[in-house]
Amino acid sequence: MFDKILIANRGEIALRVIRACHELGVEAVAVHSEADAQAPHVREADEAIAIGPAPSAESYLVGERIIEAALVTGAQAIHPGYGFLSERAWFARAVREAGLVFIGPPAEAIEAMGSKTAARQLMVDAGVPVVPGTAQPLRDADEARALAARYGYPVLLKASAGGGGKGMRVVRSDAEMASALESAQGESRKAFGDDSVYVEKYIEGPRHVEIQVLGDRHGTMLHLGERECSVQRRHQKMIEEAPSVAVDAALRARMGATAVDAARAAGYENAGTCEFLLDRDGAYYFLEMNTRIQVEHPVTELVTGIDLVQWQLRIAAGEPLPFAQGDIAPRGWAMECRITSEDFAQGFLPSTGTIGWLRLPSGPGVRWDGGIEQGSEISLYYDPMLAKLIVHAPTRELAVARMHRALRELEIEGIETTRDFHLRVLEDEEFRRGDISIQWLEARLPSLLAARPPYSGVRAAVIAAALIAERDRGTPSVASTVAPAAISSADAWRIAARRDAMRGA
Repeated sequence: MFDKILIANRGEIALRVIRACHELGVEAVAVHSEADAQAPHVREADEAIAIGPAPSAESYLVGERIIEAALVTGAQAIHPGYGFLSERAWFARAVREAGLVFIGPPAEAIEAMGSKTAARQLMVDAGVPVVPGTAQPLRDADEARALAARYGYPVLLKASAGGGGKGMRVVRSDAEMASALESAQGESRKAFGDDSVYVEKYIEGPRHVEIQVLGDRHGTMLHLGERECSVQRRHQKMIEEAPSVAVDAALRARMGATAVDAARAAGYENAGTCEFLLDRDGAYYFLEMNTRIQVEHPVTELVTGIDLVQWQLRIAAGEPLPFAQGDIAPRGWAMECRITSEDFAQGFLPSTGTIGWLRLPSGPGVRWDGGIEQGSEISLYYDPMLAKLIVHAPTRELAVARMHRALRELEIEGIETTRDFHLRVLEDEEFRRGDISIQWLEARLPSLLAARPPYSGVRAAVIAAALIAERDRGTPSVASTVAPAAISSADAWRIAARRDAMRGA
């Protein structure tokens, strides 16, 4: 095992890797921008190195500076987390050329799966089922129309180097094609510096189901079952769970074997994820491979009992996997909600400010992977994800109930978050039945926004405290505009005292 590892990331994933290091007896080195100098991941690391100003283009995306930090501190390996440099083949190669170990797949595997068109062709050659479409970038709108006529509308335009829904457009007629292609190319060029776009058949109403794979350098490649990631908005995942209500043991075995074939075809090693579309008839199609640890990896950890981040480190250090495919089967049900600094009532606009109060949920089967604390400054410089709330229970029904309870316990004041949005989703009958697809949330959003606000905890108490304070001052205006909260005067004063103590801290 390594003596020291540098984590080339920030926030909750940096903390997650630091904890894995410490449990293995490995020292952890953090890097940070000027904006993150007081961040929790910096404090929890054994060493910390400043790497530049707040903008990620001047700090977390400057690979040369990160490699220099590893060399200066004597780190033997670099863990990239997710996002930033995690899927940049040039960075993985530069780490290797500097005499360090990149904790992830080989640069060649990242390169093979980094272009969606190249990855599609690789999968076709390996006999992996893909959505009908092209393996080469489109030349112009006329070619796109001809291909759409072959596959049948609707079709999907996708950026070759894309991700996160950028450079993606659904086209339903010839008349829409030219403008949609121009828009997709422009967005792809801006996001990835590459305007290559390809076309594939648009599958109506599928689920997004992904398979976690794990492979060592000794030839063992295993799958760890599926994750259901269909609750998405604008192609961004919001709630994930494992296993999936749509996957039985036989389908899991088939999809898992396909994911293993895909990983072997790419020359893969370490942890990775193969993403599939699963249609209503049980047919599945390869979408892409994420050559890194996924945001949603905790749900797989909870149902398999396998610490994926620790095994990333162990595999990179040369250890063989000690278990076989037959040893792996889902136990119970896990669910994850991404808690982001977004105001869902205002179209998910980013929310910034200082976290003035933070109360974390606890109890049986509750896990919090967070990168924030009371007093944390939330800016526009980085991704809005603050933390992940994860639960594990014997059944999906109990997992939903446990997540609902945990969300009600969670209190974050000072910024807007998606906490109440998740409560509304969990109270939705279609979601509770598992009757979802990747288009479900977009269609359901108006009714979710119109649902009763799920007020609870400190939010209700603060309203009550304000009511009582205004009443005692003889001011009726607040009472006439805010509905009374079901809370005692003693509770309200306790909240007010806590608020005053916070202000004086």
